[in-house]
Amino acid sequence: MGSAETETTTSDPALDDYGRSDRKWLQLDWSSLLRNTVVETRLGTTRVDYVELGQGSPVLFVHGLGGSWRNWLENLPFFARDHRVVAIDLPGFGTSPMPPETISISAYGELVVAVADRLGLGPETALVGHSMGGFISTDAVTAAPQRFSTLTLVAAAGITFAAMSDSRKSVTSAAIKMIRPLMANRVDRALHRKRLRVASFSGLVAHPSLIDREILWELARYAATAPGMIEATDALYGYDSRERLAEIGIPTLVIWGRKDRLVPVAAAHDYLRRIPGARLSIIDDTGHMVQMERPARFNREVGQFISEPATG
Repeated sequence: MGSAETETTTSDPALDDYGRSDRKWLQLDWSSLLRNTVVETRLGTTRVDYVELGQGSPVLFVHGLGGSWRNWLENLPFFARDHRVVAIDLPGFGTSPMPPETISISAYGELVVAVADRLGLGPETALVGHSMGGFISTDAVTAAPQRFSTLTLVAAAGITFAAMSDSRKSVTSAAIKMIRPLMANRVDRALHRKRLRVASFSGLVAHPSLIDREILWELARYAATAPGMIEATDALYGYDSRERLAEIGIPTLVIWGRKDRLVPVAAAHDYLRRIPGARLSIIDDTGHMVQMERPARFNREVGQFISEPATG
């Protein structure tokens, strides 16, 4: 089966939905949905915090660098209508503690498989990964080819950073160490000052002023203080698994924002070329946080995609 690509244009009034939230995530008591489990992998004996809701065929969500399960707040209520939904905090992010052993992308991939096994998520599980979580998800799928039914890569990191030199990697790590205290101190101020809000979030979303402040706060809440940030950054840059992408044999959707400044859209086409039978959806006027910027569009497209194996 050949690769398929779908591109959208902002001239279509039906797609003029940037930043529009149904705000259903604000109606849920998330504290009652929080869980944790312990798994044994190359990361050591590790506690993994997660949120779970809904019933039906499972969907497992994996966040990106600096993220947490809260990156999926706009999406979890939608998918929980028909699915058992699980979204994890990777060790060192959100509220999951740092693992005993060194973070690596392949070890994170092993952990994703171990969590799915531990929680009894069957092989019908749809795997959805954003940014670094997408990169991790490709490793999980190639390591356990029969473990998941579909793969959705949302602005997936990996290809863009695979060939990064050690010197550039060191500079990037040093820069992150310097800006983290600044980020932590200005999150609340940024949300209430339009100019600072744009400066703080324009690398992540195309139009910070059009995104609800509540969801931006959840986006930034754990990012600045995540203990795994530096170690995961070091693991991400220079890890090259491009040749293994051809081993992915499950239906794969690659979904991207055309204005992504963190992981340029050229990487989307590279994933499309390397993964057999993959589909590509590029959404105009959208940045790195596709699932937050255009939640209705994201939910509809991914929901249709992961339902196809059951109906086709």
